Amino acid sequence: MALIANRRSVMSLFSSASCPQSHRVRVVLAEKGITVEIVDVDGNHKPEDLIDLNPYNSVPTLVDRELVLYDPRAIMEYLDERFPHPPLMPVDPVSRARTRLALYRIEQDWYGLIPQLESKGEKTSAKARKQLRDSLTSSAEVFAAKPFFLSDEFSLVDATVLPILWRIKHYQIELPRQAKPVLDYASRMFDRETFQESLTEAEREMRD
Repeated sequence: MALIANRRSVMSLFSSASCPQSHRVRVVLAEKGITVEIVDVDGNHKPEDLIDLNPYNSVPTLVDRELVLYDPRAIMEYLDERFPHPPLMPVDPVSRARTRLALYRIEQDWYGLIPQLESKGEKTSAKARKQLRDSLTSSAEVFAAKPFFLSDEFSLVDATVLPILWRIKHYQIELPRQAKPVLDYASRMFDRETFQESLTEAEREMRD
């Protein structure tokens, strides 16, 4: 695997144009201004390189010389440590632990619904839409508490939340009035130049 990875002299990200897991990594790349070769992966025709590099044949997959990472959070934390400015994780251990717990909960509660949201079965997708709508609405106070999600600065948590919020319309979810803080947060974050840079053409079309 190291020999395959070494063929690439520039950092590469195997990424799907519409995958929220790939999107959260692209948000981090944009926030830090990291130069990277994006390899667009079509889910139906995955490149042989990816199959050789990643035993799960999944995206996102990051290749940095001999290093290959294929867990989204591992990629994000690696990029934050490899390119420390601006920092996207707190410095002290307690705050870092809380950030990791927030990431875990978002991955379980919101990202965990994505397979059902994208299901062709209407009953399955309708149930997932309700779960996500209710969960986001019940989190409104958290979105209102600080300028960023649980933080005074943009963090890996924001990079993880935003791809979900960007896809709400695509998933046919309408948030109620009680969720106004969520929508206000989303509007502010979507206006960030770095977030706009993270978007693919396919993702832009989700909001048209």
